[in-house]
Amino acid sequence: MTQQGIGGARSADAATAYLEALRGRLTADGCKVTATGWDDSQVVIGSRSDRKARWFGTKVQLFVLAAAVPEADDTSLASFTRWAMEYAGDLRGGLPGARNALMVLPALISGNIRPSASDWAAKDARLVGTTVIGRPVTVQTSAPGAGGVTMYRGPVTWGGMFTGHVLEKASLYFP
Repeated sequence: MTQQGIGGARSADAATAYLEALRGRLTADGCKVTATGWDDSQVVIGSRSDRKARWFGTKVQLFVLAAAVPEADDTSLASFTRWAMEYAGDLRGGLPGARNALMVLPALISGNIRPSASDWAAKDARLVGTTVIGRPVTVQTSAPGAGGVTMYRGPVTWGGMFTGHVLEKASLYFP
């Protein structure tokens, strides 16, 4: 076995361990946790709904869709983000836009995150239609349970009143 093969196995193990730890953090925060598949990868899905008076009675549904992958670049992250936002849109309850906001944290976890993926995630939030806002996340794993997290943490115009809530949850789920 070559050195590259050993490192690849360690990276995959670290990414899988991070994904399992994420599943635990989602469950501990009261999320409904399920799973599905995407492009030969297992996807952990966590979802929760919150309604606060400061949001004028609007309900925010937050979905986390995360997959451990061998590597991620901007193209694969963009593809996963698009898929995750559409998937979450199909899962959502209630009427889109009718006091019902949908926030999505699509995350790719890998020991081999290309700089182009991290740059794309940090650049901005993404919008599908007028009611689905996504903040893509990359997690560079270096050891089981550890990771360097990149995502856009700035404000958004559409759905801006939920920014603090989404960033608080992202920090909890992706430490």
